[in-house]
Amino acid sequence: MPATVGILSFQGDFAKHQQVLEKLRCQVRLIKSVEALNRVDCLIIPGGESSVIARFLKIEKMAQPIKEFAQHKPIWGTCAGMILLGRSIIDDNKAQPLGLIDIITARNAYGRQYESFVGTGEFGACGEKEEMEMVFIRAPKVIKIGKDVEILGRWQDEITIVRQDKVVATAFHPELSASTRFQEFFLSLLH
Repeated sequence: MPATVGILSFQGDFAKHQQVLEKLRCQVRLIKSVEALNRVDCLIIPGGESSVIARFLKIEKMAQPIKEFAQHKPIWGTCAGMILLGRSIIDDNKAQPLGLIDIITARNAYGRQYESFVGTGEFGACGEKEEMEMVFIRAPKVIKIGKDVEILGRWQDEITIVRQDKVVATAFHPELSASTRFQEFFLSLLH
């Protein structure tokens, strides 16, 4: 039976994640409540505005349920999702991160919207490294990582993919690339 993937859908690029996952034959549910969260096997927190998504999490009282979800099920955050999964944000006092990955991030560290770019980085899981297209749109930068955080990817010398247990985060947008390699990796965390 295919995995049921939840995508937090308050704001951001959740529709593009949905399109890619449906191509991989996943059942997708758009998540806006704790009840919906309880019916999925894993969760994606998409890119968008981290402060807006954080506000919706507070209004819907979802922060604690997501923290409990992460104890047993995989979560992946892209861009704003990475910011929200981290321990703290150096330049934002409004968004309260979830603290699910021991990282400190900086928002919009690669520039404004018009400075978005596509680069070729490196992704390595299970000891194998491969090139990966990385689409950066107002992307966060990982400033500091904790001792239990595994670095899975880089663009130039910058950390772009991190993992702690079953929680992963990308500074870029894999859902905007032709490759589904990262989505396949994330889904492998279900096993």
